[in-house]
Amino acid sequence: MTDASEQPSIDLAAALRDRLEADGLLGVRMLPIHAPERAADAASVQRAPADYRAAPPGGSAPSGGRYGAPPAGGSGGYAPRPSPARVAAGLRGEAALPNAGLGLQKSVADADRDQRAIQLDVLDKNEVKPCTKCGLHETRKRTVFGVGSPIARIMFVGEGPGADEDATGIPFVGRAGELLTKMIENGMGLKRDEVYICNVVKCRPPNNRTPAPDEIAMCKDYLLRQIALIQPEVIIALGAPAAQTLLNTRDGIGRLRGSWHEFHPSGTAMIGGSIPLMPTFHPAYLLRSPGEKPKAWADLKMVMAKLEIPIPGQSG
Repeated sequence: MTDASEQPSIDLAAALRDRLEADGLLGVRMLPIHAPERAADAASVQRAPADYRAAPPGGSAPSGGRYGAPPAGGSGGYAPRPSPARVAAGLRGEAALPNAGLGLQKSVADADRDQRAIQLDVLDKNEVKPCTKCGLHETRKRTVFGVGSPIARIMFVGEGPGADEDATGIPFVGRAGELLTKMIENGMGLKRDEVYICNVVKCRPPNNRTPAPDEIAMCKDYLLRQIALIQPEVIIALGAPAAQTLLNTRDGIGRLRGSWHEFHPSGTAMIGGSIPLMPTFHPAYLLRSPGEKPKAWADLKMVMAKLEIPIPGQSG
């Protein structure tokens, strides 16, 4: 019989193992550490591996992704700096990913795929880009429609564009986008360009605030039409605003994540079918709270199990 006094150390070991597994699959090779509080400790920081760089004071970092996320309550920390070649290969979808191709709908004919792509492009150019339905158009630089495959099995839906997305017109290209790419590629073993990624609102809210209810209401039809055209097998809602919008609920993400929900395109369970929806934490939240990564990884594993996508590195 195990001594009860040993149980805490066993639980701690399991928690640490889960954290290391999640961080490793999401591209992190070192746990974040707080900046040294004494000048005498500075030398130990300077001896960190050359592949790691500390975040600058205040925790801010350029969008290029060379800095790790600062731990909650601190401004220091180390995170791996991917090589320029690896970043370029990832953006081009050239990395050797174990599940490449498994993110695409197999029964869709080429003509149907092309037609979906054309219809998405028309929706973007003719309706989203010139949209002035709400006040967000007054401060935007670019609209941010969506990227990915028109025959994606998985559709990621976030909250709204940030500064990097507003500047480029591409969703999830900043630090949060870099983590999302790692979740897709390192974690799920899929190419980023074989899933579909978009946001609830297509224009950046000022100062990255949460979209207002009237802004979401004006933009929601665009999202519903994207879903109708792509016909994903699973939707992953990133963060509370996306999950609440699609599920018509006020429950928080902590309550919603970790279990399956049903998204009803018609707006009611009484009409038409539904799409399985998995809420999980937004990558921006995971950058602020890296200790929650194991929960996000557990959510992704549930998605992979439902779609029968193997977990990289595991057999059987």
